Amino acid sequence: MDKQNHITDKIKVAIVGCGNCFSSLYQGLEYYKNADAEHIPGIMWADIGGYCPRDIEVVAVFDVDKRKVGKSTGEAIFAEPNVARIFQPDVPAGPVVQMGHVLDGVSDYMLEQPAELGFRLATAKPADVVHVLKACKADILINYLPVGSQKATEFYAQAAIDAGVAFLNCIPVFIASNPEWEQKFIDAGLPLVGDDMRSQLGASVLSQILQELAFDRGLAVDFHQQLNIGGNTDFNNMMVQTRLASKKKSKENVIRAQNDIRGIPVPEHSLFAGPSTYLPYLKDNKVAYFNLRLRGFGDAPVTIDAKLSVQDSENSAGVVIDAIRYLQVARELGVVGALRGPSAWTQKTPPEQMMYAAAKQECEALAHRQLSASVRKQLK
Repeated sequence: MDKQNHITDKIKVAIVGCGNCFSSLYQGLEYYKNADAEHIPGIMWADIGGYCPRDIEVVAVFDVDKRKVGKSTGEAIFAEPNVARIFQPDVPAGPVVQMGHVLDGVSDYMLEQPAELGFRLATAKPADVVHVLKACKADILINYLPVGSQKATEFYAQAAIDAGVAFLNCIPVFIASNPEWEQKFIDAGLPLVGDDMRSQLGASVLSQILQELAFDRGLAVDFHQQLNIGGNTDFNNMMVQTRLASKKKSKENVIRAQNDIRGIPVPEHSLFAGPSTYLPYLKDNKVAYFNLRLRGFGDAPVTIDAKLSVQDSENSAGVVIDAIRYLQVARELGVVGALRGPSAWTQKTPPEQMMYAAAKQECEALAHRQLSASVRKQLK
């Protein structure tokens, strides 16, 4: 792609939440900085609209933990309670982490946990987020807040609008899939992607493919169970049941959508997907167990039992690198509102659920700076 058509040579991103997911992302930007091949192992799309992973620059980071606030990004990503695997220890110092706004982003439970497992609030004065975003000329604000941060997510989504910045919502607080919030971004002339990041090869995309495969091969799905365990702060935070509801709903949306698209009712008590427990010794290793009960020809029973083991944070980082570039290309093309294809491809609860192949096709078009029919409707 010809970079002379770009608004900028670098995609400048700001981050809310210097946790495990961002640690993997920041390490990955350095790890892949010299990668420019047509196909990059570990990255789904080497080139999206002329942008490679090395074209992403982190310009601002917000957090509320005293072990991270005031530190350089390169130091903060390795601070407790982060447990993401260190695969690129030599990273740039990057911007100093600034104090964010707590709101409902931190639960009492996480403050009561041992220091290496929970959060410890800084006492610094919160930054003027809108001013910072404007000053550093950010293109995109990425939300990595803990699950259950409804008020905090809405605060940062509004800050993105006020600063004229696109928004990437990686958690299950519904912004892109909420028509009222999407309209706010449309009115501001901004694109967004959300909600709730899917991993590169994680439990959600595997559940979707298994569900699609069963239906495409003419089988009935009587039961679909997905159990997840892990040992990072995300799983610990979700031990608070009141913060878990949106996550469980988001994960089940991925499976239920395949029924809805085909007009197939979901049998009562036939679906469960969500975190089941927190085991600290697993650290950033996430393990998912699947059980599907199917009926084939002549109602013959078919059972699928599977286990998936991944490094949770790294598994999401490459998808975020793609979502960042989709947003930047969309903005340069004048597309506003929630991006349908990229959201369905990269998120669990997009504004419009799609089948795997349809979402991929939408993303391929945008990667080549082509406007699909759905995207044309979103032009300014």
